[in-house]
Amino acid sequence: MFSPGVFQIIASIEYAHVNLVVAVLIWVMIYPMMVQVDFAAVRHIGDKPRGLILTLIVNWLIKPFTMAVLGWLFFRYVWADFVDPQTASEYIAGMILLGVAPCTAMVFVWSQLTKGDPNYTLVQVSVNDVIMIFAFAPVAAFLLG
Repeated sequence: MFSPGVFQIIASIEYAHVNLVVAVLIWVMIYPMMVQVDFAAVRHIGDKPRGLILTLIVNWLIKPFTMAVLGWLFFRYVWADFVDPQTASEYIAGMILLGVAPCTAMVFVWSQLTKGDPNYTLVQVSVNDVIMIFAFAPVAAFLLG
C-alpha cells in the first residue's frame, strides 16, 4: 500500500522533537470541539466543581498508581515466564508513563461524542494540563524509582 519511504519522510518532518504531521492531525481532531467553546461562559465553571475535582483525583491520585500496580502485577507475575526481566521493566516503565500522562486531546473528542459541555471540557483539560506541567516529573520519578 505505502512504501516505507513515505513513513520515513513523515517521521522526519519535525520541529523541536515534535512531529509536525502528528501535531496538525491532533489539531484537526480537536478543532471541531474548540469552535463550540463560549469563552465568556468559562468563568461559570466554578459553579459545578465536582466534575473537575473527580477528573483531577482520577488523573493524579488513582490512574498513575493503578497503572504502576497493573504493570508490576502483570509483568512481574502473570506474564513473568513469557517476558524477560529487562523487557518487563521497560513495559512497566511505559505503563507508568502512560498512567502519568493523561491524553488531553482525546478528552475533547470523547466530550464531543457524548454531547458534553465544551466549556467545561476546556476548563478540565486546561487545569489538568497546568497540573501536568508541575506534577508529571515528580510523579513519574517517584513511580519509576
